Amino acid sequence: MRRLFVILATLSVLPLAAQNEDDARQFQKLAQVFRYLSGLYVDEVEMKPVVEGAITGMLEELDPHSAYIGAEEMKGVQESFDGEFSGIGVEFNVLRDTVIVVNTIAGGPAERVGVRANDRIVRIDTLDAVGMSRTDVPKHLRGKTGTKVGIDVVRHGTPGRLHFVIVRDKIPLNTVDASYLAGEGIGYIKVNRFGRTTMDEFTEAYRKLGRPEGLILDLRGNGGGLLEQAIGMAGFFLPRGAVIVPASSFRAQTNGEDLKGRLVVLIDESSASASEIVAGAVQDWDRGVVVGRPSFGKGLVQRQIGLSDGSAVRITVARYHTPSGRVIQRPYEKGKRREYYLDHLRRYDDAARDSLDAAAPAYRTLRTGRTVYGGGGIRPDILVEADTAGFSNYYGELIRRGIVADFVGDWLDGSRDSLSRRYASFEAFDAGYTPSDEVLERLTALGESRGVKFDAEGFAVSEPLVRMQLKALAAQRLFGTGAYFRVINPAASPAYARAVAILEDWDKSGQPVLEP
Repeated sequence: MRRLFVILATLSVLPLAAQNEDDARQFQKLAQVFRYLSGLYVDEVEMKPVVEGAITGMLEELDPHSAYIGAEEMKGVQESFDGEFSGIGVEFNVLRDTVIVVNTIAGGPAERVGVRANDRIVRIDTLDAVGMSRTDVPKHLRGKTGTKVGIDVVRHGTPGRLHFVIVRDKIPLNTVDASYLAGEGIGYIKVNRFGRTTMDEFTEAYRKLGRPEGLILDLRGNGGGLLEQAIGMAGFFLPRGAVIVPASSFRAQTNGEDLKGRLVVLIDESSASASEIVAGAVQDWDRGVVVGRPSFGKGLVQRQIGLSDGSAVRITVARYHTPSGRVIQRPYEKGKRREYYLDHLRRYDDAARDSLDAAAPAYRTLRTGRTVYGGGGIRPDILVEADTAGFSNYYGELIRRGIVADFVGDWLDGSRDSLSRRYASFEAFDAGYTPSDEVLERLTALGESRGVKFDAEGFAVSEPLVRMQLKALAAQRLFGTGAYFRVINPAASPAYARAVAILEDWDKSGQPVLEP
């Protein structure tokens, strides 16, 4: 506290660059309040949460994306951008106070010593892991490369506990979730965020697919990340010198690796920031067809400034535009952050979208001069609504109460080994496996035991969807994250189906969209 007092006292006598006399007085007032609290308040004051609350409150009076990030949270943020951390290499979940291994990272430390998916971690070193929170688990599993950690696990069908000693190592955080051939000459790559390794991962995936003639770039659910990686991805499809972000003069530095291939970019309401830069550049240069639902509309640029205790502030310093000049940021009122995010949810009903479309300013693309629309976010060339068929209230209740997640873990405990023996490859699994009636009966019985009354009509509506999602989750546990999307996309994504159809008949379905 003394250190912070000295800092405040020192700053209070320094000139504030580019600020007027009233701003300086306001700063003096802030320093005075701090001194009075620390010197006069009736009880001992822990100043850290008070100061952090003040910083948070100040930033919340501004735009919806300026923010304070605590020191502990910053560690996770930095890891997500860096693309790796040091740990044991497991994906985990916490269900009913139990730490469950969802998957082991291929070739990682945990896999090398024999830890398996669905193992229950009950002890980490000398600590009881039962009841440990999701945020606390990484604190104990992660550590410096080369250090050791001991874990005890309980495994279905094996008596007692199994003890493992694992040497921590660097673990990659992949930003490409899936890459596979969706059809003859048609590649599919899903990017979940833009971290430091994204373009390396993306380029490797593209080349492993054999540089396909057509590509589906799936940015749905991608909330953004590092600007330079988004610039790199847009430049992958554009010629040297093509403007990507006008205000910052970001251009494609070299000819992209894929300049002429057929391209479809998938976006939705969760595609934001860096994703919108990529989709906007592809659209404005008539390089590919954008398919899906209108994007989030985050076009404010934050500068992240580290503070002395490891925390940071993100302060908005600029606005993104697309190459044609469209503002990506949707409208907002300062200090009304909650209303801003609620409005995001409302703007996707039909009436709201019709109103937005009517008021949207028109722009011209840079190659053919066709009309595209501004007003915030990226509007797809081809609008495809989400498929909500089969999602009954009954099935929604099973999901919301965690019953489906619990069931999948327990179900795969007893069936993973037998499924692995029956299906040596994803292709065999995809062609040959469907969850049985007995599996579905066990799911609904678990729901009954947890207070979700069986609804025959609702179950009948959702049955095909339930089977497909259980199959996809089983594929994920057996063959990795990419296998989940290989099951889900063809069966439950109208936007994906439309993208495949466009690429299969490009001359009639794709190229005409890009003409004026």
